[in-house]
Amino acid sequence: MSAVTVPVRAQSYRWVILGIATFAQASAAFFVQGIGAISVYLQRDLHLSTTQIGLLISAAQLVPLVGLLVAGELLDRYSERWVVGIGTLLVALSLLGGSLATGYVSLLLLLIVVGTGYSTAQPGGSKSVAQWFDSAQRGFAMGIRQAGLPLGGALAAALLPYLANELGWRSSFVTGGLVALLGACVFMSFYRAPGSAGAPRPKSSGTSIGAELKSRLTMLREPAMGKIMLSGVSLISVQYGIQVLTVLYLHDKAALSIGTSALLLFVAQCGGVAGRIVLAAWSDRCRSGRYLPVLVCMSAVIAGLIVLVVVPLHSAVLAGILVAWLGFFGFGWYGPWVAYVAESASPEKTGFALGLAMAVNQIAVIAIPPVLGLLKDATHSYTPSWSLLAVMTLVALVATSWGARRTAVRSQS
Repeated sequence: MSAVTVPVRAQSYRWVILGIATFAQASAAFFVQGIGAISVYLQRDLHLSTTQIGLLISAAQLVPLVGLLVAGELLDRYSERWVVGIGTLLVALSLLGGSLATGYVSLLLLLIVVGTGYSTAQPGGSKSVAQWFDSAQRGFAMGIRQAGLPLGGALAAALLPYLANELGWRSSFVTGGLVALLGACVFMSFYRAPGSAGAPRPKSSGTSIGAELKSRLTMLREPAMGKIMLSGVSLISVQYGIQVLTVLYLHDKAALSIGTSALLLFVAQCGGVAGRIVLAAWSDRCRSGRYLPVLVCMSAVIAGLIVLVVVPLHSAVLAGILVAWLGFFGFGWYGPWVAYVAESASPEKTGFALGLAMAVNQIAVIAIPPVLGLLKDATHSYTPSWSLLAVMTLVALVATSWGARRTAVRSQS
């Protein structure tokens, strides 16, 4: 597809930007967020343990631990059009290569390469929206854009199990690669930066990258970053716990069929799509600030996890209601959270701030899936895994809400 000339200053074009940023996010996340939906088939055909399944999911998230910081810095220097587009293209090529994997180890290595390209999708799309929308609509727009992640996962949960069952698990990798390729082409063809033609934006300062990185890492000492990191790590752990365990848990513990279990993961992802939009729109109008919806999400997730552990789920309807609740809040938190991150940094550091916050989240994203799998394999029960997620979220809720009250008291004195 060839690039088209567009009136980059026109306010109406921001909705085009929002559309392509959301599409690019959904395309990049399609397979990465949907791999849990084919976990049963991978486990069966490759003879894998639950721990190995967790490691597969973590593999695509390994490089972003550093890659998000690099992507954030690149986004502050160069056009989002090329940073996000090339990254998503790398996701596509890696997934297509994954379809040729000969075994577990080669599959693990190829998913690590997927993570290299995936590093650009989250901070790049978020910065694109932050640049085009002012604070009055930024939360709503960010929520729609962030809905691309569970939307991609929901579509994958609906489609990939069918393909894996009919054509084998390799067909899922081919489909994921083609979807990511389409997303890369669309984003590179239509994205423009506001007020420019999307040309590279090198820094005018002669300061070295190392010195600038050291300077930017001082953001870790800012009060807002404490809330950002604690809430982000706990809620991202819940999000990936849902992705890793839902299908396996409902199939093993609730005795639901693989198809029904995968369908309920789709329900959870759809709940996440709605949550990211609704909660982010609420954050635009919340008089107590954007962080209140994040606190609400933590409270709701704790309640949902307690019900999951205590109440027997032998009814698909009851299970559907519960996973929809967990999806709405366990995925929906990201919309207001990322808007809060974007507004906590100065404009010239927005990309790096987003990359830094997301990189901290990556520690949990990498560690949680195999830890949850190991707990299940060691105890032969899912209860310790769900309980760990509930305790982590409770600690974050208490710490950040107490910190917010203390800050409010200081500001009034």
